[in-house]
Amino acid sequence: MAGTEEGFHSRDARTLKERWRAYLEDKRLNTTTQREVIVDHFLRTTDHISIEELLARVRKRSQKVGYATVYRTLKLLVDAGLAIERQFGDGQARFEVVGEHHDHLICAKCGLILEFEDDEIERLQERIAQRLGGFSVIRHRHELYALCPKARGEVGGSCPGEKPGK
Repeated sequence: MAGTEEGFHSRDARTLKERWRAYLEDKRLNTTTQREVIVDHFLRTTDHISIEELLARVRKRSQKVGYATVYRTLKLLVDAGLAIERQFGDGQARFEVVGEHHDHLICAKCGLILEFEDDEIERLQERIAQRLGGFSVIRHRHELYALCPKARGEVGGSCPGEKPGK
């Protein structure tokens, strides 16, 4: 699902942009207009976005930006610790702005991706790691693959990702 550009706090964007500039300086990489347009759009994205979706959004502002430039810039953002690359089983890489930990619920048919947090799941993971040999969880990815009511063919069922009337 394409990300939206609403709800991102300008303070967060400034902090991330400062980290981006420091990364470029540290790696002695040039700042280009195209790269900055891509980074600005990406850092305002609040969802999971593919290279193609970001390219379409960026081309509305700068038509000369190419797929390879978006791809390379996203890889730099991952290397800089500002983006996370995800694979949700649809064969397409999706990227999200680094932030607070969350898990994902993905509709295996329509591709809707919902983020969630659950303290009970977090505690259970810790207990399981301890039980299986005294492990301490340092990071994890939790993805649930399911079918939304519409994808299941439920009578009158709707997809939570669709706007009313569609």
